Amino acid sequence: MKPASFAYHRPDTTDEAVGLLAELGEDAKLIAGGQSLVPMLSMRLAYFDHLIDISRLRELQGIERRGDGVWIGAGTTEARVGADPIVRQGVPLLARATPFVGHFQIRNRGTLGGSIAHADAAGEYPAVALTLDAVLEVASPRGRREIAGADFFVGLWETAMGPDEALTGVRFPSWHGRCGFAVHEFARRHGDFAIAGALVAVQLDDGDRVSRAAIGLLGLGATPRRAAAAEAAVLGEPVGGLDPRDVGRTAMSGLDDIPTDLQGSAPYRTQVGAAMAARAWTQAVQEAQAHHA
Repeated sequence: MKPASFAYHRPDTTDEAVGLLAELGEDAKLIAGGQSLVPMLSMRLAYFDHLIDISRLRELQGIERRGDGVWIGAGTTEARVGADPIVRQGVPLLARATPFVGHFQIRNRGTLGGSIAHADAAGEYPAVALTLDAVLEVASPRGRREIAGADFFVGLWETAMGPDEALTGVRFPSWHGRCGFAVHEFARRHGDFAIAGALVAVQLDDGDRVSRAAIGLLGLGATPRRAAAAEAAVLGEPVGGLDPRDVGRTAMSGLDDIPTDLQGSAPYRTQVGAAMAARAWTQAVQEAQAHHA
């Protein structure tokens, strides 16, 4: 099928883009890489009178070290994110999640900001932003503001951004010391959205106790989520005394709205999620332990 007709706009600045978004209202939609939007338009699952193309706005692209973290422009392609040495060194979890994002053709066009703003519960980049407590920078005709990762994802394909706001950049904090990072997910085929997955970042102190832990989950609710119970359970504990299977099971506790669909039932997703969390925990801990105190 083909999309319904629409008017095409290509602004020269972010301010012009959000001005158009505010002026045209709900009949307008931003498009960057278009890897989620174009299929929806083509299948007539979505319809807009106006598309505002922000893919060539230079101010939305780039990767920089800023303070104790890494800033990435919302228009930066996923392929560039995955290949960049600053990302690999400063935000390893993001680099390791990138190969799970669709196929390389998608990553060549898809953007970091597009993925996060789309807010798919099974998307890797939204889960990384939540897990690492990233800060989301947004712009509107009213000015600029920042949204904490914990507050950004509010529902199925829904974020805390207003209808006239655009995501302009994301700041990811860097972890230091004896740290390990891992991503594990299960999908029917490579490139498919995950049935369930887990992301783990862990830091150990000199005595091999867990001094910091972040465990993110995808495909297990209407939004990406944090395994708060598991994070609390491991904090301060000697890592050698923690059974990864217990960590995985605890990560699933309190999740009372796991979806059932054609990909699997809620109990099945729960089992898969626990297994993915256990595997990611094991791998992240092994990496952290390899950094000698």
